[in-house]
Amino acid sequence: MAGAGTLAGKLAFVTGAGSGIGRATCRILAREGASVIAADKNLNGAKDTVSTIPRTTNQDHVPLELDVGEASSIKSALKATLEHFSKPPSIIVNSAGITRDNFLLKLSHTDFDDVININLKGTFMVIQTFSNAIIDHGIEGASIINIASTSGKYGNVGQVNYSASKAGVEGLTKTAAKEFGKFGIRVNCVLPGMIATPMTDAVPDKVKDKVVKLISLGRFGKPEEVGEVIAFLASDRSSYVHGATVDVTGGV
Repeated sequence: MAGAGTLAGKLAFVTGAGSGIGRATCRILAREGASVIAADKNLNGAKDTVSTIPRTTNQDHVPLELDVGEASSIKSALKATLEHFSKPPSIIVNSAGITRDNFLLKLSHTDFDDVININLKGTFMVIQTFSNAIIDHGIEGASIINIASTSGKYGNVGQVNYSASKAGVEGLTKTAAKEFGKFGIRVNCVLPGMIATPMTDAVPDKVKDKVVKLISLGRFGKPEEVGEVIAFLASDRSSYVHGATVDVTGGV
């Protein structure tokens, strides 16, 4: 969706960058000219992502260890970013997420809390920390893209915690958009359907077969197909798209 060089000179910060949608997004943002900070709790995964990204003389891609569930880790990530680049990123992609699946009647309180803490509160804390820096530094044309899920829109058996967290991400996006418009910070949300990632690899084959039948295009999506939409939302081509949720579902 984004043409060559649509993000030239931009600095992007991507959480969950060690695999799946986050990794694909890093590659696509870099292809469009951005320098990329690939942040992940698994630092080796982040390093692997950066090692696969081609770079020009105008780009600087950096792996960064980040636990979005810890406020201190997020603050350290911002500090490291400012020390390395002397400015905060103008593109933030909140892709970090976990699952702890079980039926509602059997789900432990710990598994519920862990998913909410990473998927929802983590997204909130990253937005709050980095947006304050964006405003303080007078960065113009910033764009925040959050990753929700069809589970948050329709619910999903065995995923009460994940569904609740992703529904919260969508609500968080719409509220942030209302508050951040005056600062020129656009906030949008991408809602992927079933995408072939390490997270969905853990889904039993019989469940995948049932899900595919509900998808109009008859297949799972690719991480790159989500990354292309994220790149569009990060660019000036989407300059009047704000507070939106973009479905990338193959027609569920």
